[in-house]
Amino acid sequence: MHGAWHGAWCWQRIVPGLWQAGHRAFTLDLTGLGARAHETRPDVSVQDHVTDVVALLEAEELNRVILVGHSYGGLIITGVAARCAQRLAHLVYLDAVVPRPGESWSSTHAPAVQAARREQIARSGMIEPADPTVLGLLGADHAWVRRRQVPQPGRLYDDPLSFDPAAFAHVPRTFIDFTQPALGTIEASRQRVRREPGWNVEAIATGHDGMISNAPATLAALLRCAQRTAT
Repeated sequence: MHGAWHGAWCWQRIVPGLWQAGHRAFTLDLTGLGARAHETRPDVSVQDHVTDVVALLEAEELNRVILVGHSYGGLIITGVAARCAQRLAHLVYLDAVVPRPGESWSSTHAPAVQAARREQIARSGMIEPADPTVLGLLGADHAWVRRRQVPQPGRLYDDPLSFDPAAFAHVPRTFIDFTQPALGTIEASRQRVRREPGWNVEAIATGHDGMISNAPATLAALLRCAQRTAT
């Protein structure tokens, strides 16, 4: 699951390696983002995005799924797990938000970040994309991501996710930490997974868009998750 301002395009350097390793890999664009940017509107909700993913799992009759969420996508895979844990074999939070019940995407952000983004929402109903430099991207990668990013529907910022953690407590969980540079808005999640039991944590020395800036290491980490799931 892609993160904010991104789309399924961000997995282009990962998916071929998953196929080559014998896995079926599915990507999709969340409502209002990526190839579905034409569907955008300010009131797209977190549950709309959760439903996007649940609908794919059901339509393709997928089971034993390793569900990967990057950044904001961690909020979405958590909501999916709460609704259809029986289809999941592993949750992978790729430098992603790890929410507690009732939290929103904004909950763990610094007050200055919250204020700036809420000002954008008040002005246009949308959140403008982060500069790819903040995501650890330079040169051609920076340009490639920047021209594909689209604004994020504003409601998604403060829209809380209600869920019962017990519904998917049995599903194995991995957090893959992109550490150089570490993105500040993920820090609270980074600390949570190191404090709470039940997490497998890996670190990769790359920026927040590690599936682009260091695709080989990211792919290898995902394949390790798949191997652990199979055993």
